[in-house]
Amino acid sequence: MQPGNGDWLVGSPTGLELAAALWLGSVGLLILGLQPVLLGALYTEGHVSGDELALVATAEMVAIAIGSAVVAMLLSARNMRWKSAVLLVLLAIANVWTAHALSPGMLITARAAAGLAEGGLVAIATELIARSRRAERIGGYFVTMQTLAQCALALLAALYVIPAAGSAGGFNLLAIVCVASLVVAWIVPDEYADLPKEENFANVLTVASMTALSCVFCYFMFFGAVWAFLEPIGGQFGIDGRTVGLIVSTSLAVQVMGAMTATLFEARIDYRIAITAIGVVAMVSSLVLASGPGLTAFWVAALVMGFILLFIVPYQIRLAITADETRTAVLLVPAAQLFGLAVGPIAASLLIDGKDFRPVPEFAAASAVASVALLGLFILATRRRGATA
Repeated sequence: MQPGNGDWLVGSPTGLELAAALWLGSVGLLILGLQPVLLGALYTEGHVSGDELALVATAEMVAIAIGSAVVAMLLSARNMRWKSAVLLVLLAIANVWTAHALSPGMLITARAAAGLAEGGLVAIATELIARSRRAERIGGYFVTMQTLAQCALALLAALYVIPAAGSAGGFNLLAIVCVASLVVAWIVPDEYADLPKEENFANVLTVASMTALSCVFCYFMFFGAVWAFLEPIGGQFGIDGRTVGLIVSTSLAVQVMGAMTATLFEARIDYRIAITAIGVVAMVSSLVLASGPGLTAFWVAALVMGFILLFIVPYQIRLAITADETRTAVLLVPAAQLFGLAVGPIAASLLIDGKDFRPVPEFAAASAVASVALLGLFILATRRRGATA
């Protein structure tokens, strides 16, 4: 990559090179859309119990977060084609390993290994996004592409692959996507030009950066808590599992709409207003679920949550850029999001009393409030930083 042009701080990737990098990141996050289908198949086939299923899901989420942070922070942005190819091969192997795993322990280990490779692929995309002058807009393209891919693959797996070949077929399908994507790996820029200032951990260990990343973490903790327990929450209020499954499937399409809408409007709305408004909507939606809603209210609350999930992402990217102009903090936004998705269900589960799942959406509402409160602290920190400067 050569010195930057008007659209890039450094470098000047072509549209095809950018699309290739975003696709590789999307491959790393395909599991987010497929987890309910694939893990549900593992549970139905008797490979894991309910508790073991949660451990498999959590292990992979945490590993993706760790993988994205490690690759973004510790490895240089050189030889990206080879790194992309190696990560795709490792992920393909982990998916095939999962398909043949016979015990819960092996499944947890295989999905944790897959998560590390998936996180590395996410970093391939976020490293390039961080170098754009319009990182928020490209972040919107990224979440749109990944969600469309998740929708298509979830539909293929649920309707054709899993009925014919079981959960093993679903994981083998992911492996095939990885191998096919090796062609794309040779399109990404081989080197990402260095950002104007050196990337290092010190840029993240500031009040502004830590508050911004904590704001992101709490927001995704809200969503992770509700989504993991949506079926038992619905069941408590007389909504059957099949209907909840339809709501989850519909939500994926609504998430695409949210991502596309954010891409169109990200430049017209101040990130502080957007994050605050979305936090309020998240709180209200969670309280609706805690209030014993009827079927219509349950549908509306769940779909609203699906819409705002990805709508907020471009604004969170802007938040991280404002916190750290060297853009090191931006590289850790996916890690903060994924840690939130992983911690939310675990934290909420500690509040469940028998078969009463009301504390889960109540916890989610508190997480949304915490996210908005942290935004307020961030605004105060940045004002103080500006006054000091």
